[in-house]
Amino acid sequence: MTGFDWPVLMRAGMRGLGLSPDEFWALTPAELQVLLGEGPGGKPMGRSRLDQLMAAFPDQSKGAQS
Repeated sequence: MTGFDWPVLMRAGMRGLGLSPDEFWALTPAELQVLLGEGPGGKPMGRSRLDQLMAAFPDQSKGAQS
């Protein structure tokens, strides 16, 4: 069994996709796979689309009520 090639994935996420380290490490492997175009649809999501989704579906702050 082989592991993840973390240096390559980190370069792809942070340099290629423009993610911050916090954004990169918050992703699941499946989410990273989709962003890199290796998941369903086969087309990578651009930074502008990611920003649109983040604006449309913001994370709630820790003290926020549902």
